[in-house]
Amino acid sequence: MDSVTHPSARWLARLPPGGGPMYARVVEALEAAVRDGELQAGDQLPPQRTVAGILGVDLTTVTRAYAAARDRGLIEGAVGRGTFIRARAAEDEAGLVDLSMNLPPPPQGLSLASLIKDTTAAVLDRADPATLMSYHPGGGSLGQRTSAAAWLAPSLGPVAPERVLITPGAQTGLAAILAAIAGAGGRALVTEPLVYPGVLTAARQFGLEVLVCPTDAGGLDPEALARLCATARPAALYVTPTTNNPTAVTLDLARRQALADAARAADLWIVEDDPYARLFDQPLPAIATLAPERTFHLATLSKCLSPGLRTAFLVPPAPMADRTAEALRTLALMPSPLMSAVVSTWIREGVAERLLAAVRKEARARRLIAAEVLPQARGAAEGVHVWLDLPPEGRADRLHRLAQEKGLALATADAFAAGPDHPNGLRISLGGPGKQAVLRAALEGVAALLGAAPAARPVV
Repeated sequence: MDSVTHPSARWLARLPPGGGPMYARVVEALEAAVRDGELQAGDQLPPQRTVAGILGVDLTTVTRAYAAARDRGLIEGAVGRGTFIRARAAEDEAGLVDLSMNLPPPPQGLSLASLIKDTTAAVLDRADPATLMSYHPGGGSLGQRTSAAAWLAPSLGPVAPERVLITPGAQTGLAAILAAIAGAGGRALVTEPLVYPGVLTAARQFGLEVLVCPTDAGGLDPEALARLCATARPAALYVTPTTNNPTAVTLDLARRQALADAARAADLWIVEDDPYARLFDQPLPAIATLAPERTFHLATLSKCLSPGLRTAFLVPPAPMADRTAEALRTLALMPSPLMSAVVSTWIREGVAERLLAAVRKEARARRLIAAEVLPQARGAAEGVHVWLDLPPEGRADRLHRLAQEKGLALATADAFAAGPDHPNGLRISLGGPGKQAVLRAALEGVAALLGAAPAARPVV
């Protein structure tokens, strides 16, 4: 079969052997390729005549196969353009509703697809494509950094554009920060008992030991941090000050100041990962405004606009600016020129603020649904996730398995554990389901599962 060498028809190699109608076998191969991720939403299928020629069958057989695949919701046609794999909401995929992945919810009243299409076309019309797609300065152009500084201003205040680095996503920025700290002789990083898993991966990659600092109801305990620093002498503290991932705790201004003071007394770098601040109409001042000489401020667009933009903004402290920029160039020579241009245009022309307002509106609506269905869960009114305490003896793994059997994907505390001793609970993400009705039904499913277990006790 020639399908292996035909770029758009390699999925035909999945054609099941044996009897049965050929058209049904084609649909089965197509369905398997979509299920396994070989074919993605938007991928174009070969023309029907091409498939007929590859398989050695008549055209009507392939026409029937494509029609059956269309009826199953696998493909869609665009007049004059061809046949494509249909985009489907996560809850359409094998009946699974994903409450485990933190995503911004679909913006109310705006089409993200149209915004991307229109802005990309405008960027390509204004710029020479060859120049746009060539190599660009690492960390972004001055114009892009100026737009980034404007985006950061509500929480970070005025910042010189030259201090801002554009990174291809927060994980790359985080890796650059930890590489810079390790390169300066750092040997240990302090985190909360439950923490974003990506920082644990990056810390291991750069040989940093992870030390766990106790928390209380307000978040990281500054006095416990001071005691830990006195005995272990770590190099840096990692903190998500706004709607912490996963526990959804937001540090108040007094706690932020206390942590800044403790870090200053211990000569500790602060890694401030702040992806959710812009979801708030009036975000609290970033820790970087309280201790600018020692704080790396990192803010991604993935949690407030769209993860597909692959854009984050990093402001390192002045003493580590050159080292951080060098680490970033080593990890990622430059951000994507096209995405950076789109983001910069959105910020400059006010589109980003409109999109943010629409995401905020939907986030608040979803948080109200969560408060109604799961009143014991905690999280900010603007948050895209909530935290649900479970009793220490509760089997989160069993709850996870039972949820999967009911078509629900959940994230348990074990996924965020920085050490063996940590609170027990669930992080429930609210932005993944495409519709509010699907979210409500999923949360009611979680509530039903919890109703069969003992009531959860507060864990801090």
